[in-house]
Amino acid sequence: MWQLDYPWLLLLLPLPWLGYRYLADYREARSAVRVPFFAAMSRAIGQTPSQAGVRGSRWQLLLNLLVWALLVGAATRPVWVEKPIEHEQPVRDLMLAIDISQSMQTTDYSNATGQRVDRLSAVKDVVKDFIARRKDDRIGLIVFGTGAFPQAPLTLDHASLNILLDEVGIGMAGPNTAIGDAIGLTIKLLDAAQEQDKVLILLTDGNDTSSAITPKHAAAMAAGKGIVIHTIGIGDPSASGEAKVDLASLQQIAKATGGHFFRADDRNSLDQVYATLDRITPHKVKKLSHQPKRDLFWMPLGAAIGLLALYQLLALFGARITSPGTPASTQEG
Repeated sequence: MWQLDYPWLLLLLPLPWLGYRYLADYREARSAVRVPFFAAMSRAIGQTPSQAGVRGSRWQLLLNLLVWALLVGAATRPVWVEKPIEHEQPVRDLMLAIDISQSMQTTDYSNATGQRVDRLSAVKDVVKDFIARRKDDRIGLIVFGTGAFPQAPLTLDHASLNILLDEVGIGMAGPNTAIGDAIGLTIKLLDAAQEQDKVLILLTDGNDTSSAITPKHAAAMAAGKGIVIHTIGIGDPSASGEAKVDLASLQQIAKATGGHFFRADDRNSLDQVYATLDRITPHKVKKLSHQPKRDLFWMPLGAAIGLLALYQLLALFGARITSPGTPASTQEG
């Protein structure tokens, strides 16, 4: 559809008519020779002298009014408004922190075909399905063992994210578990993010043994930054040493940040955990609408210029036809 950006300029349309109707004729005093027999001389040559104050022809008046209307129409800046263009923008930044310590090598999980696999392989398969459902979220990946390291920055390129996830191997970050450092790294990576919703999903099968900052302190800092942490505990809570998963600590981390704690004993439980997380943190998309505009002012402006040019050409052509310089034909007698 089309619209006028400055419709109030249409109030100027009657201005020429008002001037024509109510303003006095323009008169100019000039020196002239007074001829007493001017009227008789004019009749003798068959011409009628013009009178002061006589206005132009009706056609010229109509042309002037039409050109004025076209110029006012161009000044109102008519535009053609296109259909809205909607752009989807993610409003959540989601970080995944996955434990790749030595204990993740335990083969007490099964894959989709029922084959026994290590914990990390099972986690990778489930995480990939989770990423596939979150196409509108920016997702990043952190891996941690003795230290925490960013494996993938926040990105909408989930295909590249899956490739980087496949390259993760057990023990790459060291044999120990640094849960507090993983949370601290998440805070640093999400600190520059502009979106309001910031979520960390932390998965581990052990207890914190090598962090520079305690998980409790790190969780308090995350809560202060508005980061929600969902924790997933896998592994054996009755084991000893590094292989013992600290479920109580994971529960405290989730509670301190307004998140949820999940216990995943096998592949099916892990699937259910991520399905629940998908419902808890539904993807939110902010749609930005933009309506392109095309200027149309050039159309009435061009029409006004064209009419004036055509009028001048016709006037010039008519003047040449009626020019008195055309030689008269002679007769022989």
